[in-house]
Amino acid sequence: MSDRLVLLGTKGGPAIRPGGPSPTSMLLDLGGRRIVVDCGLGVSRGLVEAGMKLSELDLIFITHLHSDHVLELGPLIHTAWTTGLAKRVAVYGPQGTKALWQGFLASLSYDIATRIADEGRPDLEGLVSVYEYGPGHVFADGGLTVTALRVDHPPVTDCFALKIEGEGRSVVFSSDTAYFPPLADFARCADILVHEAMLPEGIESIVARTGNGARLREHLIASHTLAADAGRIATAAGVKRLALNHLIPADDPAFTESHWRIALAETFSGELLVGRDGLVIPL
Repeated sequence: MSDRLVLLGTKGGPAIRPGGPSPTSMLLDLGGRRIVVDCGLGVSRGLVEAGMKLSELDLIFITHLHSDHVLELGPLIHTAWTTGLAKRVAVYGPQGTKALWQGFLASLSYDIATRIADEGRPDLEGLVSVYEYGPGHVFADGGLTVTALRVDHPPVTDCFALKIEGEGRSVVFSSDTAYFPPLADFARCADILVHEAMLPEGIESIVARTGNGARLREHLIASHTLAADAGRIATAAGVKRLALNHLIPADDPAFTESHWRIALAETFSGELLVGRDGLVIPL
C-alpha cells in the first residue's frame, strides 16, 4: 500500500446536486494505516472507489460536527460491518462525537440486533471506540502522531485543524475555518496542506441557489477562507504543496479550475492542487 492522500469529497456544504461533487471526506494512507478524515455524505462509496476494502477501516478523525463532515460516520462504520469488519475501529472527534455515535446505534438498533442474531455478526458497538479530543495531542501509535489546533469557524467552537505525521511526512488539514494566521505555524513545512477555499465571486451564486439570503452570506464570509488567503497561509507556512478542498462553490459550472488558480496566483507560488472528488495525491 503506497502512501497517498485521496480527496474523496471536495464540496463545501451539505447540499448535493446532479453530477456534482460530494461533501467533505478524505483518505490518508500513511505507514500502513488507513486514516479517514471526515465523513460527509458519500464517504463509503468514495473509499470503495479509491480501492479500499471497507473491512480495512482503521482510524477515523472528525474535525467538527457540521453535517457535511459527519453525516455518514455511522453509515460508514455500519456498512463496513456488513462487509466483514471484524477488528476494532477507533474514532476521534470533538465533544459530542460519542453522543452522535450512540444516537446512530439507537436509530439502527433493530437492524443491528437482527443481523447479530440472524447472520452471526459481532457486536457492532463493541467494535468501535470513540475518543473525544481538544487542542493539542490527539493520538500516537507506532510512529504515527496526530495533533489538533482549534480554528475559527463560528458559531462552531470545537472545530480543529489536524496535523498527521508519520514516515517522515506531515499532512495538515485546515478543517473549516475563517482566515486564521496561526494555522501557518501549525502547518510549518508540511508536505501537504489541505485547506478549505472560497471564491468571493461565487458567494452570490451559492446564496441564490441555496436560499437563506443575508444570513447565509454572513455565515460564509465570517466562517470560511477566501482562496487568496488560503494561499497566504500556505506561503507563510512554507509548505511544499497546497491542496484546495471544501470548495465554495464546487458545483457551479460557471467556475472552473482556472478561477481557483487565478485567485491564488499572487499569494502562492508552490505546487497547487485544486481538489476534485477522487483526486489521488502521492506522498
